[in-house]
Amino acid sequence: MSEEQLKAFLSKVKGDSSLQEKLKAAKSPEDVVSIAKEHGHNFGTEHISQLSAEELEGVDGVGTWNKECITVNIP
Repeated sequence: MSEEQLKAFLSKVKGDSSLQEKLKAAKSPEDVVSIAKEHGHNFGTEHISQLSAEELEGVDGVGTWNKECITVNIP
């Protein structure tokens, strides 16, 4: 269930520039999880690392996700 929550959150990020900015400022995996919870999505940091690189990088409008440090770079 939590992986589905993460994927739903990533989909939500695609169309939400405000959310993209919040993720850009995230400094840790815990920050990403906290931001997601604020928007109604519940998953742990371990679920982020379970996604493939293609799934993480496939979020249009977000940029590049680095699974090791979980940073988001908005182009």
